[in-house]
Amino acid sequence: MTPLILLPGMMCDARLFGPQIDALSNRVPLMSFPLSQQDSVGAMAAEILNNAPPRFALAGLSMGGIVAMEALRQDPDRVERLALLDTNPLAEASEVKARRAPQMATVREGRLRQVMRDEMKPNYLADGPRQGAILDLCMAMATDLGPDVFLRQSQALMDRIDQRATLSAYTGKTLVLCGRADGLCPVERHQLMHDLLPNSVLTIIEDAGHLPTLEQPQETTAALIRWLEDS
Repeated sequence: MTPLILLPGMMCDARLFGPQIDALSNRVPLMSFPLSQQDSVGAMAAEILNNAPPRFALAGLSMGGIVAMEALRQDPDRVERLALLDTNPLAEASEVKARRAPQMATVREGRLRQVMRDEMKPNYLADGPRQGAILDLCMAMATDLGPDVFLRQSQALMDRIDQRATLSAYTGKTLVLCGRADGLCPVERHQLMHDLLPNSVLTIIEDAGHLPTLEQPQETTAALIRWLEDS
């Protein structure tokens, strides 16, 4: 089977896809890239393409989806199929850009945990009994990656380009998936991507916010398996 590359969101690593890796490791060759060493989306995508197999399936969540779209733009013939999870095809809005500078300044002062705790992850998740454990995992991933990665990823997101034309031109099988309660990348943004992509399926995961891979892992994994096995 075609190898599957997983691209995690901002300040996350392969643990974001832990349940999916467990479920899929016997079905498909898996790779994950941390998106931690470059400060532009273009350079992140180029690094993936330099280290990826000749043809692959590509799945990205949030920032990972943004990088996946850029990899598709750079070399569309190598992406056999695409999954975009809780992500955004648009360039960064000016009001979001304006919020990044204070966050970055706080992180430079040594307060990464404060930024992660107060400004980012708590707003990502749907209410549920696992919310605390997922937030703890998010904090662990962020602190393991560290402040320099936060600054590079923030810069990359600020400078990203609009990818709507990239999606309109892609004819491979595509899964567009998000949590119903995702306030960061809402359902309407995924409907837009679904409408742009000529060969896509839109899947909304109930009782999940921005991280359905962890919030509703069984439903999310089932959707990924359908996408991978759809001939």
